[in-house]
Amino acid sequence: MSSRSLPGGYKYLSIPVFKNSTQETGIEVGFTNALIQEFERSQVGKVTSENLSDVKIVGVVTSVQYLPGSKLTSGSEAAPYLSQGAVLASDYRILVTVTVSIIRQADNTSIWSGSFSGERTYNAPQVTLAGVNSVNPLYNLSARRQNIDSVANDMMAEAHDRITENF
Repeated sequence: MSSRSLPGGYKYLSIPVFKNSTQETGIEVGFTNALIQEFERSQVGKVTSENLSDVKIVGVVTSVQYLPGSKLTSGSEAAPYLSQGAVLASDYRILVTVTVSIIRQADNTSIWSGSFSGERTYNAPQVTLAGVNSVNPLYNLSARRQNIDSVANDMMAEAHDRITENF
């Protein structure tokens, strides 16, 4: 098995904070940090500041979707405390798409690019007490962020592997 390297054999790279084209604020940081960690772990190239790097890896979080999964309805055994006529999703799927490009600093030319998709499913907040007809929004936000960070780690591991293979 040949050793991994960056396209063009470059040794110094920078990874500026990804751009975020979604409405989900702050998620670009998780993707940026995950990719930096992959390169620091593998030592394929040295992550440095942009003015010292041969290439920069530019990423854009292009989409995040939340799709409701199975539903609980009032009157069912699984949801005895729901108000009459209420319907709640029991889980959500998060779908994320990110594009990554490698730009040669000398002439600002793209020398590699790829698109990555990932998904996770998480349990929605549950109504558990009689008379309660709402759920904890902090749990939902926390669960979404944890799952987006988990997807970011997996997607950036794949991005690192695809960037560094066969060069």
